[in-house]
Amino acid sequence: MMVLAVHKLFWKIFLSFWLTLIIFTGVLMFAASSYLEHIRTQQDIGSVRSRLSGYLEQARAVTQQTGVQGLREWLEHLDRSEAIPIFLIDEKGQDLLGRDVPPDIIARMERRREYAGRMERKRHRHAEPILLADGSAYRMVPDFQSATLLRILQRPRVIALPVTIAALISILACMLLSRYLTLPLERLRRAAQHIAAGDLAQRVAPSMGRRQDEIADLAGAFDRMAERLERAFNAQRQLLSDASHELRSPLARLQVALELARQRSRGDAEEELGRIELEIERLNGLIGQLLEFSRLEAGVDAAHIQRVEMQELLEGIIADAQFEAESRGCKVSLGVSFEAVINGNAMLLRSAIENVVRNAARYTKPGTAVEIGMWKEAGKPGGIVIQVRDHGPGVPEEMLPHLFEPFVRVEAARDRSSGGHGLGLAIADRAVRLYGGSIAARNEQGGGLSVLIRLPLAKT
Repeated sequence: MMVLAVHKLFWKIFLSFWLTLIIFTGVLMFAASSYLEHIRTQQDIGSVRSRLSGYLEQARAVTQQTGVQGLREWLEHLDRSEAIPIFLIDEKGQDLLGRDVPPDIIARMERRREYAGRMERKRHRHAEPILLADGSAYRMVPDFQSATLLRILQRPRVIALPVTIAALISILACMLLSRYLTLPLERLRRAAQHIAAGDLAQRVAPSMGRRQDEIADLAGAFDRMAERLERAFNAQRQLLSDASHELRSPLARLQVALELARQRSRGDAEEELGRIELEIERLNGLIGQLLEFSRLEAGVDAAHIQRVEMQELLEGIIADAQFEAESRGCKVSLGVSFEAVINGNAMLLRSAIENVVRNAARYTKPGTAVEIGMWKEAGKPGGIVIQVRDHGPGVPEEMLPHLFEPFVRVEAARDRSSGGHGLGLAIADRAVRLYGGSIAARNEQGGGLSVLIRLPLAKT
């Protein structure tokens, strides 16, 4: 009983398939046995005699048209389709197909010859001989006792109906079992997809009803996991938001104090005060990025939808990024582009792409260009791809999947002297995914890193 309680689903599957197999075999055997019993008990009824008379007429017609060879072929075909063995026996007691004739049939034919006169008066039409051109004769003799279950199972025409019935029953049983197993798993799959997309409010246990097995236990564990994830993510988002807001006030006071210190020092500590101002600006930028990241995580900007012309947006980003690139001895260029409309928040999409472009301009080698291109996604006419490529050192392959996580830094290639905080690409990733897109990075063979931004086109 304990084993049954622990492995409920196992026993459901095992017993279902076992019972289906038993039912299939039982229906098949019952139908074949019933047919066999019907043959044996009804062998003297007129319908059987009528069928044998029909076979006799066919045999005579075949004999007249094609002779003994045609008769042999006809008898072979009849033997493959008829459940009752039918012999054509000559005067010597030999079957036309060379089969072994049962002793009781031989004894029956001998009794006929001994009592020819009496048998002549009672002879049925199907007992009359088949005469050949050379004067030989064959008598058609059915062997009801040899109509065995094995012979019936070997005859497709005879067994077709019971096999069909049994197969239909087994198909129905397997379909019900498959539906019973796959429906809750499909619900789990959909819920997992929603959670992967950021919807942590998904729950599946209520949809299981009164089900009590391993799948129901899995649904309960899934809901508990989703609940803990939702609490953890909400707490993280709230912490980022609260901390960012709280830090803004002391930063503002620091800036006021810095100006007062600059006035009172009368230029004696300008270098130190300039360093303090730079760090305040960096900290202020970091707090601004944290606020933007927390808004994206919470989906606050998802509802601000408008039609955005991407070619115009890219041209504006490049014009602004060119000033920063020139100070580093490089440039930003736009390659192939075309008119493409995206549904989204223009400022948010601009910020996302600008973060990627500024990041590329920061790490590309002096004298090179950050190359920006756009094309329609192959095989998906409803989407576009924006590529931003630099000619910098790239990143290690194992870091590529983590490049868009918050605060991820690749120290070997992108040190802290660049002034980044590790949030720009994370903000770009959240912004792009907010409107149904995706973002990925890859190292190019000629050197440098390419960031590919995929966005769905607006429906006309």
